[in-house]
Parts: sequence; structure tokens; C-alpha cells
Amino acid sequence: MFERTWGALATPMENHTDDVRRMVSMLREISRQTDPQAIIPLYRQETFRLYGGDGSLSLSRRGLDEPMFRITRSTQWAEDIDPWKEPHRLPLLRGGVLAEVLYGDEPRVLSDLHLSSSDPACEHMPQARSLMCLPLYDGGVALNMVARWSAEPRGFDGVRLADAMLTSNLFGRATNNLLVAQRLQVAYVQLDHETKRVAALQRSLLPRRLPAIPSLDIAASYQTAARAGGDYYDFFPLGGDRWGVLIADVSGHGVAAAVLMAIVRTLLHARREECVTPSQTLALINDHLSSWSDGMFVTAFYGVYDPREKSVVYSSAGHPPPLLVDRHVHVCELDGAQTLPLGVDPASNFPEAGVRLAQGDTLLLYTDGIIDAVNTAGEMYGRDRLLSCVHENVPNAQHIIDCVTHKLLAFTQGGAQQDDQTLVAMRVRS
Repeated sequence: MFERTWGALATPMENHTDDVRRMVSMLREISRQTDPQAIIPLYRQETFRLYGGDGSLSLSRRGLDEPMFRITRSTQWAEDIDPWKEPHRLPLLRGGVLAEVLYGDEPRVLSDLHLSSSDPACEHMPQARSLMCLPLYDGGVALNMVARWSAEPRGFDGVRLADAMLTSNLFGRATNNLLVAQRLQVAYVQLDHETKRVAALQRSLLPRRLPAIPSLDIAASYQTAARAGGDYYDFFPLGGDRWGVLIADVSGHGVAAAVLMAIVRTLLHARREECVTPSQTLALINDHLSSWSDGMFVTAFYGVYDPREKSVVYSSAGHPPPLLVDRHVHVCELDGAQTLPLGVDPASNFPEAGVRLAQGDTLLLYTDGIIDAVNTAGEMYGRDRLLSCVHENVPNAQHIIDCVTHKLLAFTQGGAQQDDQTLVAMRVRS
């Protein structure tokens, strides 16, 4: 029904002019480069053919006051200097025609140039009789300029100054983008290296091995959203066969959260003998964090397990209540002693509550990164899915950990983890 009238217009390169062919070739080659220094020869070769001239200088006044400027590149130099890596080797000049055109901030063509012997430009373009000046704008100001010179008067007659300006500025922006990308890559590698070190140090602060408590079967899982995270769990021998167990979550994640977690861990290990009760322990941390936590806070649950009584006395600072599941899969939350997170209010009090455990009971301590994890439909993993891994025939605590880890990964379908995820399972043995 419709006649294809556009087919004849869709011819490939055979209808292109030589200029377009060469420009396409140059742009393709430039697009393959990742080093800004590598594209300079490509640009020089093509623009000399397009605009003529016998040489060129690149000028910069970045960080300088009039009439000072630097020459950053020159076709007269026997050796190419990388101005980004070797700025100390760049000639620093004062005044003369090059300073005048650079600080003039506008494109110019000087068709009949006569340089005086005192002009600093003489050394760098000794035979120049005409000059085409192409400012490169950054923030609306010509901080850089390409100065093309010819040994002939009126050497740039017929050159379209607007086209030359556009080409030079687009090329300048391309080199700047490559430079930024290159520097970002270097910064990323350095940051990633440091973050790996922080993550390794952080993991070394966690228990190297879980304690051997005769009446408990214990397992744990720890997964950070970034390389370093703000979740923390630990066990403390308290004497009289009692054990302290802590799970905590620093607000946010990443390096800052990891550092604050390390501070919490240091406080606990240095001062734990002074803190007999859960209330005293959380109060100690809160006193320190409230004075210099800089807006960050920590949720924490701290319990003291007495194997003789098979009881847990606990206090909680804004942390998700642990779940106690008995052998008949009845569930209750340890939410009898909740208060504000640590580091929020220096006057906070930390009440205590207690619970007795029986053979086959399972206590799950977790951070909100587990129950708040979402799938592609935006559904949260939630408490019920967490509890689906606890039932009467579960053989041991490690089985619970493996079950939750497997189901959580399947639920999120391998999507990016948004928060740190820590789970501790404690099952009472006979």
C-alpha cells in the first residue's frame, strides 16, 4: 500500500564526503579510548587537515591570575608531556599575545601577526604570522584555549571559526570526561581496597567460634549489604556458667556503620566485668554513644543466659524482639523490656524482663535486614517466613540457619541486598 520512497536515501558511506569519512573514522577511534592522553594525536592529525596551520599550542589559566598562563601542549615539543600527571613540567609564562587572547575569553583570528622579540610566545611559535584562537569554556569561562598558528599571513582565511570552535570544545569536553572517568576508576579501586580492609577487620571482631555451652546448640549467620556493615553479635562468659548474648544493628550500613559497630564491641569487651546486668550493659553503651554518635544510633538486644535455671534475663534498646519457639511451635516475642535505641537519649532507662526456657525451645535473634528484605514484587520477607524454618523436627540450630539463608535468597531472587542480615539460633538441648 505504501511506496518506499526513502530507500534511495539510506545509502551507506559511498555518498559521504571525504571530510565526513575522516571525521567518522576519528570519532570511532576516539570512542574506543579510555586514556585522554591517547586521543590527542588523533585529534591533532584530523584538525590540522581540516583547519590548516603549521603548529598548535594548548594554553591554560586554571588556578592562575592575569596575565599568567601555562602551555600544556605544543606540537614543537620533542616529547609529549601529560599535563594531568606532570604539571610541574609545564612552562609558566607571563603576558604577551597569548595571555591577551586567553584572558580575552573570545575566539579570534589574527591574520597578520608580528611578534616582538620580548613576547614569551616567540620561543613556542617562532615563525607564526597568523593565529587562530579557540577558547575552551568551563563554567562559562575560557580556562583553556587552543592556539593554532601558521607561518603564512592570513593562514586561516576561509576557515569557519564557528565549526572550529564547536569541534575544539566538544573535543575538550570529551577529554575532560575521560579524565574524570579515569580518576573515578582510580578512586574506586583505592576505596574498594580500603573498604575490603575495613570489612576484614570488622569480621575479625565477630566471634571466631561460637561458644560451647553444654545446654545450648548455637549457630549464626552474618551477611553485610556492603563490604562492611553495621550488624554485630557476640557472646560473653560472665562467670557462674552464665553467658551474655548480644545482637545489635547500627543505623545505615557501610564503613561508617562498621566503625561505630567496632566502637560498641570495644566498649563491651573493655568494660563487661563492670556490667553485671543487661540494663547496666546497655546503659554503658548509651552513655558513650549519646555524646558523640553524630546522629547515628544502635538497636541492641542483650540477654544473660543462666544454664542452671535455663532462663534468660534481657533488655532491649529498640531492637526487633527475638522469637521464642517452643517444641510445639508456639511462638512468643521477647518484647517485655523495650526502650529507645542506643545513642538517642542519654537519660534513657533500660528495664529488664525474663523468660524460662525448656528442652527443645528455640530462640531466634535477628536484625531487621532479614524480615524487611523484599522481593521483586515489593513483598517483605516477614516474620512468618522466618518462622517457617523452625518446627518440631528441625535437627539442630545450623539447619535453621541454612534453611533461612536458602529461603531468603530464593525469595529475593538474588536481588541486591538492601541491609545487613544477621541471625542467631539457640536451641535448648536435653
